[in-house]
Amino acid sequence: MLKIILIALAVIVVAFVVIVAMQPSEFRVTRSTTVSAPPAAVFAQVNDFPKWEAWNPWGKIDPAMKQTHEGAPAGVGAIYTWVGNKEVGEGRMTITESRPSDLIRVQLEFFKPFAATNIAEFTFKPEGNQTAVTWSMFGPNNFMAKAIHLFVNMDKMIGGQFEKGLANMKSILESPAKQ
Repeated sequence: MLKIILIALAVIVVAFVVIVAMQPSEFRVTRSTTVSAPPAAVFAQVNDFPKWEAWNPWGKIDPAMKQTHEGAPAGVGAIYTWVGNKEVGEGRMTITESRPSDLIRVQLEFFKPFAATNIAEFTFKPEGNQTAVTWSMFGPNNFMAKAIHLFVNMDKMIGGQFEKGLANMKSILESPAKQ
């Protein structure tokens, strides 16, 4: 009987390892919205980390989160670090590429609750008097991340926060005070 249990357990473990190994080696989460503002105005909200405080959804999850800014005041070399509660964690973002009204690329380093390095990108496309802004995050899936993603859907978890952040940004840029 013990032999049958051990064989069954071994089959389950091997099946789990195979299923995890077959998961994608990268993840990508993307959300977009259209803002009634020119690309330069939308770009300015993202290119300047202190402006994130008004629309960053994670800041609202932990209002006591400690935030610091280093390096360049905006654009390439600007650094934003945070330390928050268990839902927000701890990390650092560094703008690595900044093309006015076109693209901002950010190296995103998480220290807590888990270590990871990913890339966040914002693109800006003019559409008449509006701007289509897209917020994406992507990165590698190592074996442990693949196993976690079997139980935690990154798209649902992060995508919802991206939607909130884009909605906050849209509200700020479209408010009567901005016009």
